[in-house]
Amino acid sequence: MPDSDGRPDGPVPAAAAGSGGAEARADERRFRVYTLTVFSVGVLTAAAVSLWLPFDGSAKLWWIGPVLALSFLLAEQLGINVDVRSGISWTISFTEIPLVIGFFVAPFEVVLAAHLVAGISTLVVRRVSGRVLYNAGAFLLEITSAFAVAGLVERIMGATEMTWPAALAGTLTAPLTSTLLALAAVRVLRRRMRIGTALRLTGRILVVGFVNASVGLSGYLVIAGTANAWPLVLAVFAGLSALYWAYSDLLREQRDMEALSDVSLMVARSGQQAAARPASGADDLAAGVNVSEWETIAERIKDQLSAGRVVLRLRLEPTADMRAVVAGEPMPSAELPADDPMLRLPGSHVRHFRITEANSDIAAGLLNRGAQEALVVPLRSANQLLGVVEAHDRLSRWRGFGKYDVQLLGTMASHLATALDNRRLLATLRHDAYHDPLTGLLNRPGFRQVAREPLAEHSASADSAVLRIDLDVFSAVSDALGYAWADRMVVAAGRRLRDALGPDVPLARLEGASFAALLTGVRGHGVHEAAERLRSQLSVPYPVDRLTVEANAMVGYASTADDETLDPGDVDALLQRADVAVRATRGGEEVRGYVPSMGQIFLRRFQMVTQFRQAIEEGQVSVHYQPKVSLPSKQVLGVEALVRWQHPEFGRLDPDEFVPAVEAAGLVGVLTGFVLEQSLIRVRKWMDEGLRISVAVNLSVRNLADEDFPAKVVEALRKFDVPPELLTFELTESGVMADPQKALPILRELHAHGIVLAVDDFGTGYSSLAYLRQLPVDEVKIDKSFVLGMGTDLGDLAVVRSIVELGHSLGLAVVAEGVEEDVARDQLEAMGCDVAQGYLISRPLAEDRLEAWLQARTARSVGRKMETVLTLLT
Repeated sequence: MPDSDGRPDGPVPAAAAGSGGAEARADERRFRVYTLTVFSVGVLTAAAVSLWLPFDGSAKLWWIGPVLALSFLLAEQLGINVDVRSGISWTISFTEIPLVIGFFVAPFEVVLAAHLVAGISTLVVRRVSGRVLYNAGAFLLEITSAFAVAGLVERIMGATEMTWPAALAGTLTAPLTSTLLALAAVRVLRRRMRIGTALRLTGRILVVGFVNASVGLSGYLVIAGTANAWPLVLAVFAGLSALYWAYSDLLREQRDMEALSDVSLMVARSGQQAAARPASGADDLAAGVNVSEWETIAERIKDQLSAGRVVLRLRLEPTADMRAVVAGEPMPSAELPADDPMLRLPGSHVRHFRITEANSDIAAGLLNRGAQEALVVPLRSANQLLGVVEAHDRLSRWRGFGKYDVQLLGTMASHLATALDNRRLLATLRHDAYHDPLTGLLNRPGFRQVAREPLAEHSASADSAVLRIDLDVFSAVSDALGYAWADRMVVAAGRRLRDALGPDVPLARLEGASFAALLTGVRGHGVHEAAERLRSQLSVPYPVDRLTVEANAMVGYASTADDETLDPGDVDALLQRADVAVRATRGGEEVRGYVPSMGQIFLRRFQMVTQFRQAIEEGQVSVHYQPKVSLPSKQVLGVEALVRWQHPEFGRLDPDEFVPAVEAAGLVGVLTGFVLEQSLIRVRKWMDEGLRISVAVNLSVRNLADEDFPAKVVEALRKFDVPPELLTFELTESGVMADPQKALPILRELHAHGIVLAVDDFGTGYSSLAYLRQLPVDEVKIDKSFVLGMGTDLGDLAVVRSIVELGHSLGLAVVAEGVEEDVARDQLEAMGCDVAQGYLISRPLAEDRLEAWLQARTARSVGRKMETVLTLLT
């Protein structure tokens, strides 16, 4: 703000940028009081000095006064403006030269009048009418203090006329006075300036004032004492001006670089602050925008350009209208017509418009803005318009904006556009990182971030709960109609949840058709009732295009009241418990709250999966065998290998408990490999004893998806030297038909190697002639549920008879499992069933007990192929 004469070089405004309205008004009131004080003191001191110093009317005042006024005016306009800090500039002017000469050629009153006329005229021309009174007071105090000091020096020296020491001292007093007044104004306006900056500024002003005064004083003395010396004085003055201009260019380049850095850092910092704010369901491109940040940026650009006004028009969202941020003089109207020509400029370079040179459309645009000239530059990214920067009416020059201003604004706009584009990219990346792209809801990381703070805030006042909602028809719709239709259901479900919960409830899509929601401030049964309502609303049929899809939803929830030791802000723990609760929704109970016993069940399952490999190595897992007997001949044809686990903590584990968990964990290959190896070792021992007993091993659907599985089996047969016909693989109908394109090639390859294939649990799946004809199988096993019901249910008896007849008609052996009574055995034998398996014959036995059973229950004889055969004793 202070120039070399100490006067504010820019509007002495209401308040610093970004201050509140009340603070701005308070600053205005304080500055008005300060202005009146300065003016009043200036008038009084001018009157006092005028009475003290004698008026010398002998000089030719009729031409000296106007010449001095013109000299002061010219010195003001030749000044060199240098920015010091944001909103503060220093003008190197030459007013000390006419002032020091004025001490010798005119009385106090004439110099004062000339200085006032020149200074006020400059302010009026620059359209800075709002501070004329302050500057008038400053002008009065400058000249008054200068003549007072010069008069005191004269008295001290005992001189009767003006001497050069007195004139030099008085001239230096003027810029010092104006500087002190300007620093006081900065203090009144509560604008920041460090003490070091103020001292450096004062020092520079005194140095420049001393140089200017010395040049003016020397020139006057040389011209007054030497004839025709004025060309030399003009040369010295021109050289001094050139040095000032070179120095000002260096300082300007430095300040321009600082301004560019400041603007870029301001935008980047505001983007980082927006990125640090929690994710929300709203569009993060516009969320968290702080208008004061942009006002500060606009104020920085305005100060750097010495403009009366800077307007930033920003498009914060791709489809939104531009938003105007104004720094400096208020706009006549912030709203401009959509067809405003200055908002539809092509390219991204700066245009300089003057109302006297512009066409009618541009002139109308300038009038709408209340401006006489403007620099306008669009802000563009690679594919869209981000905004427009406008600078109106330069204040510190008669000539208006120059080429350096155009270059600076163009470079600044380029930096600003890049920073804005990077900010938008950062906001887009952040939004995508925390939101589900299909539904627009939060994703799991976004839900975790958003829910943490509300959970902690409501932990003391009321219970909170995390709900997990699953649609159980997602996979069925995907299989039947494709993922596009399933995605439409997910979108519709997310919309229903948002409508039901409202816009303020954190809601996320976790994966598939699973959602999570946070309820805060609920007590008692409120969570369960809310979960029931959500399940009911989500279970209403979904109209998807021309289809209506029936749906069912399951809800599990976990409340902070369930466990007092739980950290209220631990979102992951609540999500995990809600997941456990939704998995426990079985048997018609479709809404479940978490209880600690549920966690024990899943913890046990987790321990089983993680300990399975170690259990095999330590011998906890073993293979039991259940004999299979030929019904007509009563000979033991083979055994079925069944896995057993004796856990050191949980005791004996049922295969139905641990096999599905092991299969889901992807360890079924380890399990199948272990059972296959143990079974082939057992068959090899029997072969070494002269017995030919086959072994049947169950296959999983995951085995049938392994392209390398046939090669592994062949390698195992070769390793133990077991004929392939003594190995049977049992597979379920549903396992094969889950993915027949992958399963059938694997089965054909196994069958080609001579391995026997059997369909297990036949009658419960796709059982049909067409199904059996396309599978390369050798036998079918009747499901035990039909065999157990034969004695009491004629329907089951008919099913068993049909399966036997169907199998024989296709040339397949038929095995009945679940034979527990003599009546069932006799009925099966009468039907022509080939093989029986069940408790009537034997339970599954460990290897040592199987050997004892064979010794006690069978008789050995030599078969037709000279092999030992075992026949069941009656």
